[in-house]
Amino acid sequence: MSTGTDPLAPLAQLPGVPDAVAEVRKAVDRLYGHRVMRRRAAEVTSESALRGARASAALAGADWPLEEVRRRSDFGADPEARTVGAALRIAAEAGQLLSIWRHSPLQVLARLHLLAVGDGEPSAGRPRRAGEGVEELFPLGLKPVESVEVAQVDEPLPVLPPAPGAEEVAARLDQLSRLLVARAEGQGVGTPALVVASVVHGELLALRPFGAYNGVIARAAQRIVLLAEGLDPKSICPAEVGLAELGTDAYRRALAGYLAGTPEGMAAWIAHCGRALRLGVRESTAVCEAMQRGMV
Repeated sequence: MSTGTDPLAPLAQLPGVPDAVAEVRKAVDRLYGHRVMRRRAAEVTSESALRGARASAALAGADWPLEEVRRRSDFGADPEARTVGAALRIAAEAGQLLSIWRHSPLQVLARLHLLAVGDGEPSAGRPRRAGEGVEELFPLGLKPVESVEVAQVDEPLPVLPPAPGAEEVAARLDQLSRLLVARAEGQGVGTPALVVASVVHGELLALRPFGAYNGVIARAAQRIVLLAEGLDPKSICPAEVGLAELGTDAYRRALAGYLAGTPEGMAAWIAHCGRALRLGVRESTAVCEAMQRGMV
């Protein structure tokens, strides 16, 4: 497809993006070639969903140990528990929504929000209206894990702009939906999956279309795109884990680049998403190695 018919195609040519795309493709292919994937792929998918949900909840303010998430069955007791429960419910159903996503992404986003807040919430499944508030995207500061090297930046953390108004949100969501449906119909198929997923992720964080759980929903939508685009067809690459391991400061700085809309900012955002995805691959590779040694 030419760049004239695919609005995302120029992003794939920004400096550093082709390398990020190639590195992600290589890492994902290596994981899919692991011996454990021949026999226990479904188990790897389930574990990836659990670990991704735990990480997404941590980014949303509920940083629970993995074993606590695995052990618990009651997620309605307090705000942190509800956040973990929301992330788990979304992770459990996201992969089943692929067929709907292809022709109605907005319907899937509404479903994800309903799963997060529960059908007893009056705002469940609908974008926020004029005058309604929106939760903070980064309520908890997560430090990078020791095994991940993150560039030190002397500049203060950027202050993210307020969420757009309801009318702008509706218009941009419609534009995003049209773009994704066109891709499902065969238009713009040349743009790499990493680029498409990064744009969907970034746009949903920028819009914050719902009153709550926008980060969890945006990260789930990225995972659905990676599934839909064929890069991660078994959904075994939990990019949420990588985003958490890189820390919220780096996440915020990268998002500020997306919001700025400059070539440098967009390239930095896509590269950040790519690195997070590779760290998710590392997580699932470790799961496969543990399964191969009989530890799982």
